[in-house]
Amino acid sequence: MSDQQAELEWRDGVIPVSRRFDDPYFSLQGGLDETRHVFLAGNDLPARFADGFHVAELGFGTGLNFLATLQAWRAAGITGRLHFTSFEAYPMATDDLSQALAPFADVLPVDILTNGVAADDVTLTVIKGDARDTLPMWQGRADAWYLDGFSPAKNPELWNPALMRAVADHTAKGGTAATYTAAGHVRRSLELAGFAVERVTGFGRKRHMTRARLG
Repeated sequence: MSDQQAELEWRDGVIPVSRRFDDPYFSLQGGLDETRHVFLAGNDLPARFADGFHVAELGFGTGLNFLATLQAWRAAGITGRLHFTSFEAYPMATDDLSQALAPFADVLPVDILTNGVAADDVTLTVIKGDARDTLPMWQGRADAWYLDGFSPAKNPELWNPALMRAVADHTAKGGTAATYTAAGHVRRSLELAGFAVERVTGFGRKRHMTRARLG
């Protein structure tokens, strides 16, 4: 699976939509604002940032979450290095990535992804393949997780109890997770994995989202 690429359609020429899952890669109401609300604020970031802080993610997609996190890290003036690891089964082609990120070029450091610009304050690792296979073999532990697969109704494989257990197994003590979905089975899977889970206000038209913390 690691050699498969994302197959896309474009909504209004701006928003990439997965043909495989019939789901947009980011919110139609504002992708960057959603990232900041769900994944940054949902994990109490940037307040928790410190040298060596490690974010892990299910679903790299356009890289928008990574770029927003790096921007927040730099704005917070943290001395040291941020680590960001993402698991992605269907990576975007470079041209598609550039098109998807073009609307954010004035506010985010997109050149890191589109032109390979080097950065000495961050380590980005994208692990290609099915996360059900790759995550259990990962040697790292994250301080914060971004659970950003496609909709659980359309991509249930990325939300199953075994994978949520693997997320917990690769979370540092006191680590957190956040996701845009408040689906009951997702929250139950996180609870079974050992997280304390809460449903909180979502972004845009989504009334609720999920935050979780590992004791």
